[in-house]
Amino acid sequence: MKLPLLGRIGAVALVGTLALALSACGSDNATDTPAASGGASEAPASTLSGTLNGGGSSAQEKAQQAWVAGFQTANPSVTVNYTTSDSGAGRKGFLDGSLDYAGSDSALSTDELTQAASRCTGGAGIDLPVYISPIAVAFNIDGVTDLKMTPDVVAKIFSGAITTWNDPAITALNSGAKLSGPITVVHRSDDSGTSKNFQDYLAKTAPTVWTFPVSNTWPAQVGQGANGTSGVVQTIQAAPGTIGYADASAVGSLGKVALGVGTEFNGPTADGAAATVAASPRDTTRATGDIVINIDRTTTAAGAYPAILVSYLVVCNTYPTAKADLIKGYATFAASSDGQSKAATAAGSAPIPDTLATDVAASINAIAAS
Repeated sequence: MKLPLLGRIGAVALVGTLALALSACGSDNATDTPAASGGASEAPASTLSGTLNGGGSSAQEKAQQAWVAGFQTANPSVTVNYTTSDSGAGRKGFLDGSLDYAGSDSALSTDELTQAASRCTGGAGIDLPVYISPIAVAFNIDGVTDLKMTPDVVAKIFSGAITTWNDPAITALNSGAKLSGPITVVHRSDDSGTSKNFQDYLAKTAPTVWTFPVSNTWPAQVGQGANGTSGVVQTIQAAPGTIGYADASAVGSLGKVALGVGTEFNGPTADGAAATVAASPRDTTRATGDIVINIDRTTTAAGAYPAILVSYLVVCNTYPTAKADLIKGYATFAASSDGQSKAATAAGSAPIPDTLATDVAASINAIAAS
C-alpha cells in the first residue's frame, strides 16, 4: 500500500499484524493485509501519532471501517475513532468541536459554513467528496428479487399515492411478477443525508408528483421511520411488503428496483453511480478547496443510475499543528487509489474520478497548521 506525500506526512511502511482500535460500530468487518514479515523495509516508519475522532454518515460506515483499518495499519501510533450515527449528527459534532471531522452525505450549508469559520480557528470548513455510492430502493416481497419502476411510480409509492403492490402502474412494468398486498414505506427517522439525496432524486425526476421541500428529514406523512441505514434495512428485512431506501452497500439480499433512466431501467451499481457523477457539474459558488458536486439527477447517459449520494469528509482547512498532520494523513489515504479501492471492496462504492481525486488531493494538501 502506498500513501502519497502530502505536507509533512512522509511515506510509511506497513507493519506486521496489528490490533486495530476501531470504533464499536461493526469494526470487525474491516480488514487490511499487513506487509509480509521478515526482511527490513527501505521505507521509513510513520512518525504520525495521536487520535482522530470522527463520526456521522451511516452510509459511509463500511468505507470508514476500511479506511481506519488501512490507515492505522500504516500508522501504528495513530488511533482513529469513527462513530456511526447520521450525517446531521456528524456535522453538528464537527461544528461544536467534539469531532475532528465528519462523514456527511450532505455538504455544509451556508449557515454551517458560517459556524465553521469560528470552529476552524480562523479558517473555514471544507467538503471533500470521497465516497460515491448508489442509493438502492430496496423491498421485501417473497419470491421477487427485481422490479422495474419509473421515477413517477417510485415518487407515488413514497408519497402515499400508490398503496398496493398490484397497482396497475407497477404491474404494467413487471409482467410475470407475483405482486399483491399493501405497501409499507420505510424511511429514515433521523437527520439523514441519504434522505436528502433520495428526496432530491424524486424532486428532480418526478417534480409533478414529489412536491415536498427537499431536506435532511423525511417530509411525507406515510409509512414508518427507522433510525440510520441499519434501522431501515432491518425493518425491511423483518416485514414482507415493505419498501425503503438505503445505501446499496447495506441492503444485502433484499430485492432492488431498477430505475427508469431515459429508455433504460438501471439497477444500483457502482458503475451507474460513476456514470452519473461523470455527467454532473460542480457547485461553482463554493470557496477554493470546498468541493461540492451538483448531481445531475436527470441525466440519460448510458448506464447511469441517478439515485446516488456523493458523501463527504467534512474538515477544516486549518488545525493545530499535530491535528493538521493527522487529518491530512487520514484524508489523503481515504482519497488515494488504495483507500478508494478498499472502500469499493468493503462497500461496493465507485472510486472517485481521477480529475476529482487530483483536486481533492490539492485541497487536502492546502490544509494548514494554525
